[in-house]
Amino acid sequence: MITGEEVPDESKLASRAAMSVLELLAEGAPAARFEELARTARREGAPAGVLAELDQAVRLATRVHSRIGHDRQREAGLAALVDTAHDVALVHDPDALLHEITRRARRLLHLDMAYIGLHEPEGGSRVRAAEGGTTSSAIGLRTRDGFGIGGLVRASGAPAWTPDYLADAHIPHSPDIDAVVRAEGLQAVLAVPLGHGGTVFGTLYGAVRKVRHFSPDEISLMRSLGSLAAVAVERTRLLEETRAEVAERERDTSRARSSLSAQRRVEAAYIRLIDLVLGGGDPRTVAEAAAAELSGSLVLRDCVGRTVVVTGEPPGLTEDDLLRWTYDAHAAGCPVPMSRNGWIAPVTAGGENLGVLVLVPDEPLTDGSGVRLLQLTARAVALILLLQRTMVVAHDQIRDELFEELLSDIRPQPRQLTSRARRLGIAVDEPHVLVVARPEGGSEGRAAAWASSYAHRTSGLRKVCDGCVTLLLPGEDPLAAANAVSAELSPLIGHPVTIGAAGPVSGPDHVARAHREALGCLEALTELGDLGSVATPQRMGFLGVLLSETHDVDAYVRSVLGPVLDYDAERLTELIRTLDAYFVSSSSPTRAASALYVHPNTVSRRLERITELLGADWQAPERALEIQLALRLHRTRGTLRHRRAHGETGIRRKKKGSGEVGP
Repeated sequence: MITGEEVPDESKLASRAAMSVLELLAEGAPAARFEELARTARREGAPAGVLAELDQAVRLATRVHSRIGHDRQREAGLAALVDTAHDVALVHDPDALLHEITRRARRLLHLDMAYIGLHEPEGGSRVRAAEGGTTSSAIGLRTRDGFGIGGLVRASGAPAWTPDYLADAHIPHSPDIDAVVRAEGLQAVLAVPLGHGGTVFGTLYGAVRKVRHFSPDEISLMRSLGSLAAVAVERTRLLEETRAEVAERERDTSRARSSLSAQRRVEAAYIRLIDLVLGGGDPRTVAEAAAAELSGSLVLRDCVGRTVVVTGEPPGLTEDDLLRWTYDAHAAGCPVPMSRNGWIAPVTAGGENLGVLVLVPDEPLTDGSGVRLLQLTARAVALILLLQRTMVVAHDQIRDELFEELLSDIRPQPRQLTSRARRLGIAVDEPHVLVVARPEGGSEGRAAAWASSYAHRTSGLRKVCDGCVTLLLPGEDPLAAANAVSAELSPLIGHPVTIGAAGPVSGPDHVARAHREALGCLEALTELGDLGSVATPQRMGFLGVLLSETHDVDAYVRSVLGPVLDYDAERLTELIRTLDAYFVSSSSPTRAASALYVHPNTVSRRLERITELLGADWQAPERALEIQLALRLHRTRGTLRHRRAHGETGIRRKKKGSGEVGP
């Protein structure tokens, strides 16, 4: 039996060698020290048995050392993940969070570059953050679905990697992505999904500028970082949405408070205005108080467009613009904006046009409270005007009734009508003209409002019926009155206006006749298809003579031949006779000279004088027809007068010769 003292030296050497390996392992020496120990034993000529046991001990120690290193690496990775979770939890800005994640990914896996791509709502992805890039081509890169290593991740929802991106044929390449990879010099690429709750919304990429095979631990660590990053991104997104919602609620609350405060101010101002009205205040008092509340210039215009009150500096607006906006405001029934930040509000009561308020604020009205206060001010002013113009309302009704009676053929007491008209400010016994205007489109309400204003402005009467506006206006020229109505009404409604006019007439007995003549002119224009024109019996020539109930032939003849007749009367010439002979001889000066027994040059000179008197177009077909008809009427009426005068003379002579009548 062998005792302890009899142990061979080889066993002792093997035990010492194993103990040396354990000591190195306990010291945490690098693996190279183990190999160096084995090499030293070989150099010293250790027995084969000792070397075999030493090699076995080195192999085991290397495995233990590798396992310890792996555990330490995992421990370091987990610690880094914990630090990353702590750091990203402190970041609330989305862009800063993405940059922090890419920075942590580079440090955690020792990468050359890391970047994050987020999916776009319209499809594809866009790189939102990058760390470690040498160019700016990666930031903002848009990729289409199904391309690049990110397309594989999005399709599978799992990590994807390649040791050499450009050389990997299994990846669906895209020219845009490949260009960025070349520009950055990248080769190995690792990509993991960013998702939360089963929804993938982006991809986290890691890349190095050399060929590298990623280990399962590295892929797992990158996947863990991606999951952590996804939670942080989702948390930040929800936080942003919550902040936005809270901010919107705060804005809503602020707007509600501001609106409530503005409504209270408007209510208080309106109460003050009503107190002024009930206290007997006039329109100026109310307008000045409202101008102070609205901080601007305020102008009150009555229903006929006259300025009643002006507070502050009056606005520099043309009358045409004011009239147009006035009708727009009355048509809308509420304040309407003008140019230069101005507003115009209708002043109405029960549909009656009492005028308008024109506001030019010092500052633009940015909220509805100012417009609302302007509208309430218009109501307060309307209340004052209604109280002041109660008699005027009855006055307008009386005017309408008077006009109805004037247009009617039943007038039992003309003198009474004249007296009533004078009390209303209408001198019906003085010259007036009748104008009947028919708008060929546009708003009837606007035309009616304009007619009321125009009649008041011109001291006339108005009636709106069957789409036509009938006006009795003071004056002696129906054509000028019709043109004035057309020039004002047609641009206002934006459509042509067909107008018939007649007159002048004096006295209530002739108004109905002039009205019928004006209607006849309007109907004649309609039949002729000459819509949008103006006509009077005088202007329509011989057709006007037929349309006129008075058949004033003398007036027609003078309207056509007046200058020639006056010239003959003043200079005792024979231009009328020459003109008649000229047309009788088929417009031949030579034959006309023969008929007149004068030289052809004399006829030519007379025709030149006629051209000076009648105008260069007197021989135009339509004008020539009018002249020939007037000549025929003139000649016929002259013959009839001559015969009538000759017949009266013969009777007197007969009576004298027979002894029935003495001198």
